Amino acid sequence: MVSGVSILQAMISANANGWRFDRALADALPTLSRERLKALISSGHVSSSDGALMRDPAKKAVAGTTFSVTVPNPTPAHNEAQDIPLVVAFEDEHLIVIDKPAGLVVHPAAGNLDGTLVNALLHHCGGSLSGIGGVARPGIVHRIDKDTSGLMVAAKTDRAHVGLAKQFADHSIDRRYKAIVSGQPSPLSGTVDAPLARSPQNRKKVAIVRTGKRAVTHYRTLERLRDATLVECKLETGRTHQVRVHLASIGHPLLGDPVYGRTKQAHRKDLETLNFRRQALHAAVLGFIHPITREALSFESEMPADMQELFDILSH
Repeated sequence: MVSGVSILQAMISANANGWRFDRALADALPTLSRERLKALISSGHVSSSDGALMRDPAKKAVAGTTFSVTVPNPTPAHNEAQDIPLVVAFEDEHLIVIDKPAGLVVHPAAGNLDGTLVNALLHHCGGSLSGIGGVARPGIVHRIDKDTSGLMVAAKTDRAHVGLAKQFADHSIDRRYKAIVSGQPSPLSGTVDAPLARSPQNRKKVAIVRTGKRAVTHYRTLERLRDATLVECKLETGRTHQVRVHLASIGHPLLGDPVYGRTKQAHRKDLETLNFRRQALHAAVLGFIHPITREALSFESEMPADMQELFDILSH
């Protein structure tokens, strides 16, 4: 670590031999997105073990080669600290666990340049957030969808960020969601093991694609409702829209899901009665090993009021 930057070391794995350099580096450094690494490579922030700058993201990677990646600390850019209320489940000098409400975007992007969780964290943490995520995503180790509620962890330091990201990469994080789905799964519990990638037909959607990244969701029935079911989904992997796509693929889409769901007429009336306008998905349990203290931490969040109301109306 030098002033204003973090320096990460990476080795290309045997599996990544022959891959594009940016892809292989992203495989070696799960704390950084491929797009972030592509930008760092192109801007001369990646060097080989002999000090040569690596500026071509498309170059073929060679297994066993090592690189240094210089990650500048985030600058304010369009991120500003904003006094947005947060429900804090846990906080220390290394990390913070938030119970995110539905409707709150995690980080700034086109169409949502402020009013995000990052803006709220910058205010709450006084600017003390990990820089590994880059200018737009300080502190962000993982995401949940805008219209999904529940538990998230963010890193205040680079060391905590690296430690948490390793746990997400090796799938040792305990992530359990509650979802209200259409119909009643049979069997009552099971596993969906189906690779996910951007849909070739619609890049805004995720689909089951043979060449996609492995994605595994374990589900179990918690309670049967009126032509619907409250299920718990335990994530073995954490891909974008994983629960939504996997449950839809077995014929049980989330109620209220505007992208992957086909709402039955009876449920449509229930959703309209409650003005319920999101997918019925809540990140209910988050457990991990504290990356600095090594303490085992686990947090649980009750379903928010809107999902509880939906559950209640479907219980009758």
